Amino acid sequence: MSAEMPREAEVSGSPQVASPALSFAPRVESATRSARRRVARFAGRAATLLSRAVRLGEGSVVGGALARRIAPHIAGELAESMRVVVVSGTNGKTTTTRLIADAMPEGPPATNRTGANLVNGVVGALIGRPDARTAVLEVDEAIVRWALETLGPDVLVLLNLSRDQLDRMHEVSALAEGWRTAITRNPPRVVVANADDPLIVYAVGETNVSWVAAGLLWTTDAATCLWCGGVIEFAATGWQCRRCDHRRPPCAMTLDGDTVQTATWHQDLSLALPGRSVRANAVMALAAIEQLGLPLTGAIECWRGIRSIQGRYEVSNYYGTDMRLHLAKNPAGWRDTLDVIGADALPVVLVLNARAEDGRDPSWIWDVPFDQLCDRTVVCLGERSSDLAVRLAYADIDAREATSLRNAAEIVGPGPVHLVANYSAFQQSRATLAHRR
Repeated sequence: MSAEMPREAEVSGSPQVASPALSFAPRVESATRSARRRVARFAGRAATLLSRAVRLGEGSVVGGALARRIAPHIAGELAESMRVVVVSGTNGKTTTTRLIADAMPEGPPATNRTGANLVNGVVGALIGRPDARTAVLEVDEAIVRWALETLGPDVLVLLNLSRDQLDRMHEVSALAEGWRTAITRNPPRVVVANADDPLIVYAVGETNVSWVAAGLLWTTDAATCLWCGGVIEFAATGWQCRRCDHRRPPCAMTLDGDTVQTATWHQDLSLALPGRSVRANAVMALAAIEQLGLPLTGAIECWRGIRSIQGRYEVSNYYGTDMRLHLAKNPAGWRDTLDVIGADALPVVLVLNARAEDGRDPSWIWDVPFDQLCDRTVVCLGERSSDLAVRLAYADIDAREATSLRNAAEIVGPGPVHLVANYSAFQQSRATLAHRR
């Protein structure tokens, strides 16, 4: 008898009976999820504010972690109601993200302005402005797959790939391969990609892409073709593989010196921020803004008043010196920074640590072209200052080691000076300079 009960109920009109139950279950689930999300947002924001109040940091990471603990899917749920731009690459993420975010005409977007770009930091940014129409988020290279799967970005901006924290990231070819797989499985609406980096071109694959000629100073890590294993040849007109037919694709937007141009438009950037790498970040930001349907000229105008980004390029008076801060985290970043400070002959303070956030292995300093600092006063500082001094000695630079930032200021004497530091050393130096102010 019991075996016949389901069939009898079905014949007797069970669809009418079952229908309310089926429609009710999702509503209960949705209401529960919504309530959990509200609690998560409140708790996360409270944790963030508490962290700031007791001066433990910006608090977005701890706030994001707590929110995820309460509502594990909160990132994707909040992103569903937003237009999402994701920015990734080895260098330039924070600058590019800031430029895009500042160009949003409808008000401040949800953005991780402080550079907290792992999962908890991204969630912290989203819960900070849950009602924003747009999210502009920088993400660490290692979580691009998570961002594609969870956030479903409308625009994915890929800047460059080079060696960075090899104890965590491993080889860039493996990273490019992982990106290629992730983009194929969860393609965004459009990818804005630097066509001058062969690693980026390989990673993008066959998805919808807007190519940008942003340039590439550091080509060492992209010397091998990932399609065939041949040698990549770089020239002023672009790159191409000597063995197969892969080459730089045609570009919709190009950076030529200080001028950005498309087929129908061109304009000088004239930014207050210095250096070729900043201009490269700006043209990538413009290409993303164009994909969002926003005016390009207005974006450039609003950028011209920016003189520092999260401490980069700030100038602080410190015991008679005017120290200008530069962040350089890896060989490509140091190459770009040396290009910026090479325009003058000012003294230079180089600060090097090798903590977890920097990468424990500092052997990459042997690939940096420090010979550009010949005939200048150079001071080494930081937990790995001795490693740096030895490297400089092999570049025929007679650098001095300092015991503290104040000691470095005494060595270089009064006047302007460049301070170049990797990640943790940059944060330490910035805090020391801020305390003196």
